Order: sequence, then C-alpha cells, then structure tokens
Amino acid sequence: MTIRNIPAVACLCILLTAVGCNNKESKQEEKEASASASDTVVTKTDSVALPAPFATESADNRPDEAGWPDGKTPVAPAGFTVEKYADELKNPRWTYIAPNGDVFVAESNTKKSADRITLLRDVNKDGKPELQEIFMEKLKQPLGMLILKNYFYVANTDGVYRYPYKAGETKITGKGERIVELPAGGYNNHWTRNLLANADGSKIYISVGSASNVADHGIDEEKRRANILEINPDGTGEKVFASGLRNPVGMDWAPGTNTLWSAVNERDELGDDLVPDYVTSVKEGGFYGWPYAYFGKNEDPRRKGERPDLVAKTIVPDVPVGSHTASLGLAFYDKTKFPAKYRNGAFVGQHGSWNRSQLAGYKVIFIPFKDGKPTGKPEDFLTGFVESEKKVYGRPVGINVMEDGSMLVCDDSGNTIWRVSAK
Repeated sequence: MTIRNIPAVACLCILLTAVGCNNKESKQEEKEASASASDTVVTKTDSVALPAPFATESADNRPDEAGWPDGKTPVAPAGFTVEKYADELKNPRWTYIAPNGDVFVAESNTKKSADRITLLRDVNKDGKPELQEIFMEKLKQPLGMLILKNYFYVANTDGVYRYPYKAGETKITGKGERIVELPAGGYNNHWTRNLLANADGSKIYISVGSASNVADHGIDEEKRRANILEINPDGTGEKVFASGLRNPVGMDWAPGTNTLWSAVNERDELGDDLVPDYVTSVKEGGFYGWPYAYFGKNEDPRRKGERPDLVAKTIVPDVPVGSHTASLGLAFYDKTKFPAKYRNGAFVGQHGSWNRSQLAGYKVIFIPFKDGKPTGKPEDFLTGFVESEKKVYGRPVGINVMEDGSMLVCDDSGNTIWRVSAK
C-alpha cells in the first residue's frame, strides 16, 4: 500500500470540485467523510493501484447511440470473421442456447422494453437462422433463461417464472408460475436478473443487482439485493450464496471446475478511475464489499465507519476490468474452434461507461485462463463500437458460445446479434 498525505484544505478543494456546490446541507456528511478518506491518495491492492475517492470530478458522459451503417461491423482480431446473426430485434440483451441448438433472445430494456423472448433456429446449420419467431411476450423485463427437465425458466425483474416446455416448441402462451418473487425497481434500477444452473440441475443461481449506487436510500431498500441467490428448481430453499456484489449480471462455470464466476458492475460517482468493475470467482458465503468497501478493504467514504466488520471481511476480486465499463456479459470458451490461446478463457461484454470523462468499455474483452484460474491481463477482442467520444454504433452485452464453436454477442443498442467465428 502506498500512502501520501496531502493538506486537508487541498482535500476539501478536490471534494468540492467533485461533488459541486448544490444541495450543500445534504452533502455535508459526505464531504466530511471524503476529506478524511482523501488522505490516501493511492491505494495498492496486489498489483492494482487505485486513486483516491473524488480525485477527479464525477462525469456524466453519455454518447449518442447511432446504430450501425450498412456494411459496417465490429472488429475482431486477424483470423476471425464477424457477421450479423440476427437483426430486426428490439434491444436484444441476452441469449440462451437450448440443448437442441435453438437460440432464445431476451429483448428488454430499461425504458420502452419489448418484454419478449424471440426464438432463432438455424435449421440447415449454416450459421444463419432461418426461423425467427416470438417465443414469449408480455413479460416484465426478462433477462435470464434456463431449460431444466420439462420447464422453461424466465427471470423477469420481479421474479423467476417457469413454464411447461417441450423441446422444439416455437411458442409458449401459458401463464406459468412464479416460483420466486424478487425485489424490483430502485433508484439505479438494476433490473436485470440472470439464471444459471449447476452441473446436475439440482440448484439454480439468480443474480440480483442493488437498488442504488451505494445504498443511497438506506440499507433496508437493499434487502435480498446485491446478491447471488441459490434456490432449488421448484423455488424452495432460497439462500444467499454470495453478497456485497453491486450488480453481478454475467455468471458462468469455469471449464473443468465447480467454481462459479461472475462479471460485476461496480459503483459510480467516485471519479473517473473508481471503482473498477471486475470478474471474480464467487465463494459460497463470500462478501465482496458493497456498499461499505470496494476492491478489497477500501472503505467507501460515503459509508465510512458504518460496518467495519464487513469492511474487514471483504474479499478482493480476481480480475479488474476497468472502471465504469459496465461489464455485464460473461462466457467461458469451452469449445475448440478458436485458436488455442482462447480455450477455457473468459469473454466479457462491456456495455460501456456513462460516469467517465473519456469513454470506457464498449467492447468485448478476453481474459486468458488455465486450469480454472486467470493467467494474464484482459485484452481487447471485439472492438469498433465507438465512432467518437460523442457517438457509438452499439453496445455489447450478453455473450454465448455456440455448439459449433462460434460466439454470439448481443448488441442491444445496435439491435443486432453478432456471430464471431474463426476462419
């Protein structure tokens, strides 16, 4: 840990610049806590150097989402081909690949959500679906999907539902049943709920993001949130598998292991380079800091002194992937078509920043793994989503690996699913 003291007046000046002069009375406690926290200018956690809170102003930088010009695609490394797998969708945010190869697409959004799931079927196995039909509609911001035995599961923002299902069906019209009610809404409106089953289908894991940035409206509003929950397939036996995860959307199992990994979208308004989003192994019963600490035992100045016991037990995540990148998608590459360096590694969809003066994310990155553990730093894989600091073509989110070894990338802003294949 590298520590350097700076005068209290300088700390206060930095803070005043960062938070502005509005609402002075309501900000007073935050200012006092932040001035103390700013005594630490750089915190080093393992090999990660973190700036002080409020070292830069909190930015609001939202580029226009322009869509893709005809003939233009994202850019992959040499040796790969990028092509449209499906378009004419409305905010395709997530995919699920059924055992029979059917691709289900959750079309949902924060505002003006389509609230439906579309079925894509590649009948002749040429890498392009011939069938594109609405599979389910009139849902409530769906994201996670799962098939277990004779049920099709959907994670809406307000709960997990299951429906009787037969392989090959092209539409579900029945009401189904809600097996778990989930908290919906919230100040930051982390509405997405993902689903993942374990190897034998005996447990289902549900990701539930926080209701706010840093428990802004009280910890009671965050009940059962900022967690990964575990349930039985019928919805019983709910328990908190891991907590303190601000928005753990992407989940997957590291190949050859029983270790759950998650991509986690961290908190805002501490400056350009705080707090790093991360990809981490998730320990049962583990606590990962939110809202009291970040990236290990670094106490958030806005919650200073509230829970030193939880700060002390905060787990340092495995891989930082950049601050404000909105790292949401996660998939391990468990096939053999890509070159050897990519096998068993993790791909991460970075939806892109809003709380940073210069854009971050808006790409798919790759993290090399060996024997279930990361072996190197993240590297760019799929880029070209950004035209300029003021305009982007699209925003990658969910990632999935097809049985044929190609990879699907949801671009919800570009209303497109991209297919990346090795030449």
